[in-house]
Amino acid sequence: MTALQNSLLVILLHGVGSNGADLAPLGENWKSRLPGAVFVAPNAPERSSFGTGYQWFSVAGVTEENRPARITAARPAFDTVISDIIEENGFNGRLDRVVLVGFSQGTIMSLDAVASGRWPVAAVVGFSGRLATEQPLTPSTATKILLVHGTSDPVIPSWETEKAETELKAAGVAVETVIEPGLGHTISIGGADRAADFLEGIARN
Repeated sequence: MTALQNSLLVILLHGVGSNGADLAPLGENWKSRLPGAVFVAPNAPERSSFGTGYQWFSVAGVTEENRPARITAARPAFDTVISDIIEENGFNGRLDRVVLVGFSQGTIMSLDAVASGRWPVAAVVGFSGRLATEQPLTPSTATKILLVHGTSDPVIPSWETEKAETELKAAGVAVETVIEPGLGHTISIGGADRAADFLEGIARN
C-alpha cells in the first residue's frame, strides 16, 4: 500500500456551543499512536443558539419528539462539511479509511451519518452521545463503532449509549461500549486511550 492508502482520515466533530479547536487536541494526542493519520477538526456550519461556538442543529426547544427531524434537516450541511474534508485530503472513494469521532452533538451526527446509510465509513468513535436517527436504520454492517459514556453525565444520560448499542447491533453493526463510572459530560484520559486502541485496530485493517 502507498502511504495514503494505508493512512486514516479522522474527522473530529465537536458538541453544541463548541468549535473544532476544542477537539483538535484529541487528534494531537493520538498522532503518536496513529502515524500517518490525518486529523481534521472542523467547525459546525451554524452559529450556536447558545450565543457562543457552533452547532450542527439547534437545541433550543429540543424534545425527544422533534430531535430526529432536526437531525434530518441538518444532514445536507453536515454532508457538505464531510464531503469537503474528504475531497481536500484526497480520500475520495476511500470511505473505508475514514473515521468519524464525535463528542455529544458530534456523536449524534456521526451516528446518524452511519445509521442512515449515507456514510459507510470505516468506523465511528462516539463520546457522550445518543442515537436519535429516524427509523428505519440502514447502516453499513462493515462500519465498526466504539461508544464511550460516563454514568454521571448530566447532559445526556449514559443509558442513551446503551440504547444506541442495542439498536445498532440489531441493525447488524459491530458496537463496543465503554461505560465509565462517575464520569460527567466529558472525555476522560482513559476513554481517549481506549479510543486510540480501537483506532489502531482500524488502521491495521
